[in-house]
Amino acid sequence: MSTVLETEEHQALRAAVATLGRRYGRDYMTSVVRDGSHPRELWAEAAKLGYLGVNLPEEYGGGGSGMAELSIVLEELGAAGSPLLMMVVSPAICGTVIARFGTDTQKRQWLPRLADGSLTMAFGITEPDAGSNSHRITTTARKDGEDWLLTGRKVFVSGVDIADATLVVGRTEDARSGRLKPCLFIVPRDAPGFGRSQIDMELQAPEKQFELVLDDVRLPADALVGDEDAGLLQLFAGLNPERIMTAAFGIGMGRYALARAVEYAKTRQVWKEPIGSHQAIAHPLAQAHIELELARLMMQKAARLYDEGDDIGAGEAANMAKYAAGEACVKAVDQAVHTLGGNGLTREYGLASLITAARVARIAPVSREMILNYVSHQSLGLPKSY
Repeated sequence: MSTVLETEEHQALRAAVATLGRRYGRDYMTSVVRDGSHPRELWAEAAKLGYLGVNLPEEYGGGGSGMAELSIVLEELGAAGSPLLMMVVSPAICGTVIARFGTDTQKRQWLPRLADGSLTMAFGITEPDAGSNSHRITTTARKDGEDWLLTGRKVFVSGVDIADATLVVGRTEDARSGRLKPCLFIVPRDAPGFGRSQIDMELQAPEKQFELVLDDVRLPADALVGDEDAGLLQLFAGLNPERIMTAAFGIGMGRYALARAVEYAKTRQVWKEPIGSHQAIAHPLAQAHIELELARLMMQKAARLYDEGDDIGAGEAANMAKYAAGEACVKAVDQAVHTLGGNGLTREYGLASLITAARVARIAPVSREMILNYVSHQSLGLPKSY
């Protein structure tokens, strides 16, 4: 893919991460899934090379860069067939929120070890009865002396089994208005009352999904991240990077599938010429390539706006990037499988499992329909239906 819009440093980062990704590749990731384990070796090596914490502040052991660089890392690992989904959560969401809003103690405790990969953090926002409606979040925090008591449920929380803590979105009562407002809490994995159960997923991925039950989990005052009155700002400061990184995840996966299909179409011969010479094969692959490139452009725009501190502009672009990447990823994977025919469904070629995985980029962390709602309301000024 063309990188003329990127700096020499970005191009060098792409090349270096791509080299690392190829050393592991799809076979490594499928073996990890088959064994029911986690990609610890790749995570540790990526951390050692400074890739996991590239977006975190230098004074806390990070690379001092931003989402532009972190999204390059995830995209290139994905293009090699070995994406690290926890990068979306641990350094991008949790690391960003703590770096921007955490106390000095929280920054010292978490950021250096998030950067070096020795600690990971999960992120809990989705609830069984709330779905995409964050106003229906019922996980509540109430004061008990100096402590907080956190009660509620969360679903589809990635990687809780390997995370040292979970950044949980709860709601507290505003003393003046009595209304509930969002707040973010760091919940250690061994906190009493903090229970988890694995959700049985068809999705084949090393990162497991969990339901959390918080039963009067007692947290110290310093478990609250940032200002109690700035919860919504802090929440969206984490959600924009999540959308940018989900776009990177989808683009990387789409590139991987497309590369396998192109390789196959160049060499597979049924009649006189390779099948890739036929427009019925070539044109859909070309379209998939174009759509992945366009999605990447919007992802780059979103990352730049976010890194420049334009949260409003980044919000629109990050949603658009996530939408475009999800659509492009699903199309690329579908066309790749179709190009290989029956071979596309074999374990040998490793594409069939991506059919399910590609849907993640459309569904999570926000559905394509909710993004269309966002764009119709926020960008076009159309009236809401809800």
